[in-house]
Parts: sequence; C-alpha cells; structure tokens
Amino acid sequence: MTKALGKTSCVANEHFKPSYRPEVDGLRALAVIAVIINHINKDILPSGYLGVDIFFVISGFVTTASLTKHSNESAGDFLLGFYVRRIKRLIPALMVFVFIAGIAICLFDPNPDSSLSTGIASLFGVSNLSLVNQSTDYFAASTELNVFTHTWSLGIETQFYVLLPLIACFTGINNLAGKKLGSFFWVLSALSVASLIAFISLYPTNQAASYFLPITRLWELGAGCLLFLGIKHGNQLICELNKIPPMAIIMTMIATLWIPLKFAVQAKIAVVELTLILLACLRPGTLAYRLFSNHRIVYLGLISYSLYLWHWGVLSLSRWTIGLHWWSLPIQIILILLLSVLSYTYIEVPFRRAEWPLNRWQFIACSVIISASVASLFISLLRMPDFSLYTGQRPSLVEKGAASLANTYHLQDTDSLWEGENCIISDNSQAQAGKQIIIEKCTLGTFSEAKRRVVIFGNSFSAAFVQGFDSLVALDNYSVTITSAWDASPIRGMPNNGSRSEASSYYWDNIMPDLVEQLQPNDIVFLVNDLAWLSPPEETPDSQKNLELLGIGLETFSNQLSVKGIHLAVLHGNPFAREAKCKPATATKQWFQPFGGLCDMPNKAESLLRRQALDNVLMSLERQSKIYVVDLFDTFCPKKICTYNAANGDLLYRDEYSHPSVEGARLSASVIHQVLTSI
Repeated sequence: MTKALGKTSCVANEHFKPSYRPEVDGLRALAVIAVIINHINKDILPSGYLGVDIFFVISGFVTTASLTKHSNESAGDFLLGFYVRRIKRLIPALMVFVFIAGIAICLFDPNPDSSLSTGIASLFGVSNLSLVNQSTDYFAASTELNVFTHTWSLGIETQFYVLLPLIACFTGINNLAGKKLGSFFWVLSALSVASLIAFISLYPTNQAASYFLPITRLWELGAGCLLFLGIKHGNQLICELNKIPPMAIIMTMIATLWIPLKFAVQAKIAVVELTLILLACLRPGTLAYRLFSNHRIVYLGLISYSLYLWHWGVLSLSRWTIGLHWWSLPIQIILILLLSVLSYTYIEVPFRRAEWPLNRWQFIACSVIISASVASLFISLLRMPDFSLYTGQRPSLVEKGAASLANTYHLQDTDSLWEGENCIISDNSQAQAGKQIIIEKCTLGTFSEAKRRVVIFGNSFSAAFVQGFDSLVALDNYSVTITSAWDASPIRGMPNNGSRSEASSYYWDNIMPDLVEQLQPNDIVFLVNDLAWLSPPEETPDSQKNLELLGIGLETFSNQLSVKGIHLAVLHGNPFAREAKCKPATATKQWFQPFGGLCDMPNKAESLLRRQALDNVLMSLERQSKIYVVDLFDTFCPKKICTYNAANGDLLYRDEYSHPSVEGARLSASVIHQVLTSI
C-alpha cells in the first residue's frame, strides 16, 4: 500500500514537470468543442456536456501546478498572489461578456429577471448557487433562454479557487513541494471522496443540487489536483498508466460523449477517470500527443475560456431572435469564433500580462467595485420599468395584469374575492409556522349558502385556473374554494423530493383534511395539477412507479371521500407546453423573430400517445366511478399541431412552465362547467 501511494523508484517523465504543457490545451479544445456541439443540438452529442467535467479535472491539475510554483512564499503572499492571478485570468473577459450579453438580452426579453439575476451572481462567482435557488434543471429547454446559465461552472471553479489555497495554507504550503505526499494530499483525498459520495447520493433525488453545488463537484477538481501530486512524486500506479496508448483513451473518451442522459452518473465518473488516465499517459512521441500539440488545436484550447463564455451567449440570443437553423449555424459559429478571438486577444491576454500600478489589495478592491457597478446597472434594469431596453411588443396577457399566480381575483359583478396569497402554501417556512387557509378568503361565491361546494386542491396550476370557475358561481350558484401549495405532490402519499417537500406534506396532511371535513354530501373535490410531468419523453422505472402511486393514491382518496358522499374530479394532463422553449413574449410576433418564435409546440397525435400511460390510469378509475376526469387537451391543442395561441389569437399560457393564462383559464371554463355540473 505504501509503495502504491508513496514515491518509488519510478521517475516521472520530464514533460510532467510543473511547466506549460501544450497538449493540455489540446485537451481543453476537445472539451469545449464537445460542449458547444451539445449546446447546439443535444441529439448530435447527447453527453457533450461532459466537456465541462473534463475542464474541471484539467483545472484541478493546472491549479495545483500553479500553487506548487509558489510554495516557497509566505502564507499572505501565497494567498493574495493566487487570488490576483485568478482574477486577472477570469474576471475581465467575464465582465465584458456579462455586460454585453446582459444589455443584449434586455433588448429581446421583456422579463429578463432570470438572466440578469444569474449574470449578477456570476460576477461574484455564485451563479451556480443562484441556479440551485431557482431550482433550475440544466437540461430543461428553458435554461437555453437564460443567457448566463453556463456561468454555473465558473461559479464552481471560483469557489474551488477560494478553497484550495486555504487548504494548502492550513496543511502547510511547503507540503506542495515536499519530497513526499503530505497532509495536503490526504485532506484533499478525504474531501474528494466525500464529494463523490455526496454526488452519487444526491443525484437521484435532487439533480439540480447535485449538478450545481460545489460540494458535489469538488471530487472532479480534486481528482485533477491529486493526479498532479501523484505525477510529481513519481507514483508507481501513475507511472504504469504512462504506458497506456493515449489514442485508445481518447477514442474511449469520445465514445462516452454519446452515452444517454439517463446514465449521467456513470458517464461523469467514466469521463473523469478517462481524463485522469489521459493526462497521465499523453506523452511526447505518440500520435495523440502530436494531435493535441498541433498549433491549431492548441490555439482552440488557449481561447477555450472565451469560447465557453461567448458560445452560449450567441446561441441563447439566437434562440431569442432568428433561431438555430442548418443555414444559420455557419454564421453563428463564425460569430462565436470571432468574438472569442477578440476576447482572448484584446481582453484575456492583455489583462493577464499587464503590469498594474495597484498593489494586490487595491487590485482586488478595484475588481469588486467594477463588478458591483455592472451589477448595479442590471439591478436598475430589473427594478425600474421605465428604464426597460426591450424593443419588442409585450404580450397582451401581461398588460391584463396576469403576471402573478398569487394576484387577488375579484369575480365580476359580485362581492366574491379570491385573496391569492392567503390561499397558498408557498414555502416550507409557512408550513413550519402552521399557516391556515381560511375558506371565506379563498372562496368564489358563498360557501355556506351554495347549491354545491367545490374545493380545489393542487400545485401552482390550481391557482392558475382561478378564472375558470366563473360560470359555476354566477350561473349555477356553486361556491368554488381554490387552494394551492407550490410544487405539491398531485395526491397525498406520493413522494416529493423537491425544495418545498415539507410544504407539500403539510398541505396534504393538514390543510386538505380540514377543508374536506367542512364539505357536505354531493360536494366535489377537484384536483388541479400539471400531470404532464408523469409522462416523460422516455418511460423509466421511476415514471412507471409514479403512475402506480398516482392510481393508488387517487383510488384511496376517492374511497375516503365517498364515505361522506363527496365526489372526486381530476384534471387530465395538458399538452407539454413546458418543452416548447417558449415564453409569452416569444409566442407574440416580434420584429426580431422573422422566422418564427421559440414555440416549438408538440404534435397533437404524438402528445396524446405520450400521455397514454397516464390516460390508462385515469380512465380505469373513471370507469370504476372512482373519479371524474376533466380533459382540457382539445382546449389547449385544438388542431393537429399544438400552439401557444388559441384560435382567436389569445395566448393560452402565461409562462414557460405551462401555467394557463387568464385567457386560457377562461377558455377552459365551458369544459370544467360541463363535467362538474354533470356529476
């Protein structure tokens, strides 16, 4: 064991010394090309996103090499020197990109909150944490519309750059250049193992957190660090790896880029291992070394940082405007290359090599002040509507005041109010505080005097349909009590691993029983949720299990209600609008979208086929008279191709998450009325 980990008679090759290795930049080129292809079209290279994982390993490797060069400095000089070098390397190009891309997105997005808040966070190295807070799914279509989504990886690296030199100082800087593996190696090894375990454990239950949190990414950067230390100390195992033909590793690595997304955990571990092996065996005299040391490939690696910054900006802004087409891609790729070369030549290199008149503390303070200035500009754009740079036509539904799901709704020509916030469990803190939902504040009509009472339970979709019950109240003397819990499970008993799981449990275990207790025979409980998520593009064991749990939960709930003579209605799955890469603004014809907007809505026949498994569950229960199904599919997709607009031109959705607009809810009223009055 000692021989395997310690220094042996094996001596590392000369090209492993902590000096510039052009082939490493060649590997960077491979990584950034894979990422760009994946971001252009995921179908071409499904796991091209693994290029970022390759970057992480390389970053750990070269950062440790950099620290080793300065291991003879005092702790203060060691830390300040490292942080100043990182700021010079990363911040100038990032700041210019964020400023230009931030202004540009404001021209085409009437509500650039998501993009600008992510951009602000990126300036301070925390955009990954901002995206976790937004519960962002990196692989969802909506992320392509956030012009700064890709900066999450820079956040991970920034946080790593803060941590790594501190570990070096804590364990003794001299250990980096010592003759044997010291406490720095062992501390970093322990942290990396813990990080890998955290990643594997968290991924199945919270992919956003496992993807964006530094604790679940440290193992990749740490692996690169440990490899450098092992190479430096002539580790026997690494010396054996040096004998492997590097071209075989490269071909295997490229093959992993086609691994399906459902094997993401295995693919990440595999590509990290392959990158480590390649860094250990990529040696002069081999075909792979000559390929990766080619001056053109090396140049792509040298500009890879600027390529990474600008490629996403160009692609995202293209999606907002002319779109990505076979004929436009050459122009867009040329633009990406041009901007990247300009950024590298006139921003990256000059700022990195310049002799600054400021001392280290002044330089850091100056960088923070400039970043804060750009952030302040974006905050002004977010907080001051009159300062808007938007050049397009705003969606009509926004003009009608339907932007918030929690707005109070006043039923016309009546005294009925649905008081929004008072009827919603929006987060875990409200559950912890025992928030109550008062019927009188959440009911359209008069609960106690109604001919029949309808109580709505659901997630944010129940709040979105509040305008769909007017005729029941005005024409039939029904009362409709509408409640909601953000991200709630569609039925009691179904697992919920989201960030509001506590709120969901509280809603079903406390709010629901209390309201049901106040109903009378022949009243109705109506479950209004987005059930489309239960029919993913590819059926998986988890999706099958969720459908089984839904069926069991609905049958159990129906049996409990029937004891009191109460009926159960359920909203069926609507079209998969959230996959259409669309917002209301992009569904409105704009001058900057001459070839159509982003609303790539699904084919009706394919959508109905996709929800067949869900349909089987609901129809089976309806045939058993357990539930009544309210199916609005034809309302939201009346033609062969679903669209974001109704036949009369009204927008059917209020956002990119499939929530119906006020217009969509009102168009649904006739179907809802027909089903509920027939019960």
